[in-house]
Amino acid sequence: MNDPLLVGVIGAAGRGGSLGKIFHSHPTTRVHALCDINFDSSREGWGSDWAVPQAEEFGVDLIYSDAEEMLDKAGVDIAIIGTPMPLHVPQSLMALERGIHVFSEVPAGVNIAECKELVAAVKASSATYMMAENYCYIKPNVLIKELVEQGYFGELYFGEGEYVHELKEYNERTPWRRKWQTGINGNTYPTHMLGPVLEWFADRVTAVSCVGTGHHYQDPRGDYYENEDSTMTMCRLAKGGLVKLRLDMLSDRPHNLNYYSLQGTKGCYEAERGLGDQPKIWLADFHEENPPQWHPLADFEQDFLPEKWLNPPPEALEAGHWGGDYWEVDDFVQAIVNGTPPPVDIHRAMDMTLPGLVSQQSIQQDGAWLDVPNSREW
Repeated sequence: MNDPLLVGVIGAAGRGGSLGKIFHSHPTTRVHALCDINFDSSREGWGSDWAVPQAEEFGVDLIYSDAEEMLDKAGVDIAIIGTPMPLHVPQSLMALERGIHVFSEVPAGVNIAECKELVAAVKASSATYMMAENYCYIKPNVLIKELVEQGYFGELYFGEGEYVHELKEYNERTPWRRKWQTGINGNTYPTHMLGPVLEWFADRVTAVSCVGTGHHYQDPRGDYYENEDSTMTMCRLAKGGLVKLRLDMLSDRPHNLNYYSLQGTKGCYEAERGLGDQPKIWLADFHEENPPQWHPLADFEQDFLPEKWLNPPPEALEAGHWGGDYWEVDDFVQAIVNGTPPPVDIHRAMDMTLPGLVSQQSIQQDGAWLDVPNSREW
């Protein structure tokens, strides 16, 4: 391509801004416009804290406080949706209706009705949609996927994903989280823990059962959080596997943001737990000791990691989420350039989002097993 793809960043004062930096460093794209509700002259110059430095960094002078205005006037090819969760679908729809490619933060939507609307819009649009599930791109998760695809785990039948991230103070700095993440019971943020596991299984969730541990914490106003401290969501997969998800944004404890495990007939894997622990693996085809012993996952990097992870560019090493942010952006851009489906397309986005939405119904029914819709049938 001779001309770069022009990027408009919605939510530039927050998450969108960090993604914008990666797009701006990519050889095929450049940031062309910034948008955030905080850039509003009526708000006593709130925007000056981020708008001026970002505008200078990206070399842009198109700054908006209204997303629809930016999409109408800025002439962008790509819209980054880096806003709070309830805005992901409405702003994605605005872009898709205008034929603008969408790179949306997670989860894809906050209720099933709007998810159906999003799926229909993607089908009707000429633009590419991808959900930015960066945990699928973290090096250990990529390596496990390569080993699975080459058959070294045998038949998969059990997996785990956990997102344990105490966020009570952060809830006060970003009030939307108090409503949409800790103000609803069930699994309100499923994609980080579920996405990589679904990639390993190459499958989708057909039913979920969600239970919780009760309410033990109050916010600064003395109100108990609606979300139970730890929720456990059991997921049945279409091919018969079982996946256990734990979400905990409230318990007083150290973070553990990316714990996973995987069990197959010929191997197993467990991510690190802290205190010097490391990702560890046992594979029958490589480890013959009896009884079986753990081995470092890193032993397999040279032989099985994709070349791009063996020799990553500096931008990847500097990107957030252990490099995952860079690689998800690169895959999205390549999908646009080559006219191919992005890895986390609309249906994979639904596969990672809908189980969490149904879990919120299940926990209200004492953990009843409830079917998860298949967006491919909508």
